Amino acid sequence: MLRPVRGGNGFEEALEQILQVIRLGLVPGGERLPSERDLAGRLAISRVTLREVLKVLHEEGLVVSRRGRYGGTFVTPRPFAEVGGEGREELRRRVEGVDLEDVLRFREVLETGAVELCARHGLTAAGSARLRAALTATHDAPLADYRRLDTMLHLTVAELSGSPSLAGQYAAVRATVNDLLDCIPPLVRNLEHSQGQHTALVAALLDGDAAGAGAVMREHCAGTAALLRGFLA
Repeated sequence: MLRPVRGGNGFEEALEQILQVIRLGLVPGGERLPSERDLAGRLAISRVTLREVLKVLHEEGLVVSRRGRYGGTFVTPRPFAEVGGEGREELRRRVEGVDLEDVLRFREVLETGAVELCARHGLTAAGSARLRAALTATHDAPLADYRRLDTMLHLTVAELSGSPSLAGQYAAVRATVNDLLDCIPPLVRNLEHSQGQHTALVAALLDGDAAGAGAVMREHCAGTAALLRGFLA
């Protein structure tokens, strides 16, 4: 997810990339971001520029800094949403800043396209192993980790599509979807259903069944859309 920034807008592009990593939950709340040296190297920016980026994230309450042997920059944990009015009101507030139907439709197009590309072009042995590992990680995951591991599975599929542009667009859309889902409490029945769809999807991808994979993904996206609309109703 972190790649060298293009010249001219190093600060802005670095901020965008690290924000996306945080919004996607790729670094869990309470966990440490990579070291300054590592981040600066991956983003191809100076340590001075990186510290300016981290300062903004700190001021926004997204990260905290700790000193000492086990110090560093840590992602601020997000509390679980609870069933009730507050989570629903926060969801409505966040939806006001996005075109929900556009986001959901664009996500469906990207995800369905990604799985169909994967199935049609086939997966290498390494790609198949990555996909199986990402699915296995979601099995029996604790509620606190499930959304992050779910996101990792979907990002893996997007990357295996062979289109960096598609993967980048999907990451941005998924970050927006996660911002909305964070307002909804984890629902065990929903997660069980989602996990069944993940298993069917991976089986179709490994079999090279583009039509089957596309059908599963469309149904999966429709489930997320129904959940969000239900909490907004």
